[in-house]
Amino acid sequence: MDSPSLDTFLSQSAWTAALTEEQSSRIRAAITVRSFPAGSTVFSRGLPTAHWAGVMQGMLKLDNITGEGRTSTFAGVPSGAWFGEGSVLKDEPRPYAVTALTDSVVALLPRSEFLRLLQESHPFALWLIGQLNARLAHYVAQVQTDRLGDRTAQVAYSLSGLFNDALFPNTARRVALSQEELGRLSGVSCQVANRALQELQDRGAIRLGYGSIEVTDLKVLQAVAREG
Repeated sequence: MDSPSLDTFLSQSAWTAALTEEQSSRIRAAITVRSFPAGSTVFSRGLPTAHWAGVMQGMLKLDNITGEGRTSTFAGVPSGAWFGEGSVLKDEPRPYAVTALTDSVVALLPRSEFLRLLQESHPFALWLIGQLNARLAHYVAQVQTDRLGDRTAQVAYSLSGLFNDALFPNTARRVALSQEELGRLSGVSCQVANRALQELQDRGAIRLGYGSIEVTDLKVLQAVAREG
């Protein structure tokens, strides 16, 4: 699997810009890199949160499985993004499962190094506050869209949310997602997702491909997401 080197990935992560040379070297040495084929488990729900994670390549999904076996997917994490800081900070069992939606490469920073960096780096702490604030705003807007918006707006928000500059700054305009996978991320059936995506294509926001969705006009996509 072709993927960026760890050094390249770290250089493209906004939080590393203000680290000292010693901090950068220490973080680089502490990170482990693992590959996960599509459909495999990256983190299991209920286990201790031992790492902060960054997606070097691919896409992950955060979901839960009900007692009846139904899967509820509530977020996608594209390449370039770091996630899981809330669970790391609270030192709680991971409240959701993390699964590789596509073949993925993940960088794993131990919790101890994350907390050490938080204590000694003021710039990192400020970046982290901004990250948490952006994540809260993203999920508040998602709940509002899910409750008040129509299904097309719901699908548009799930897709446009992958291009949130604060959370996912490096998402490529062509996303390796099938229509069925986006339906899971949006919390709608495959049939509903297909109709919504066709409408978004007709409006010039996206172009559908085999196993992929290309965003051709992000402003139109975001406008549709707000219409609901």
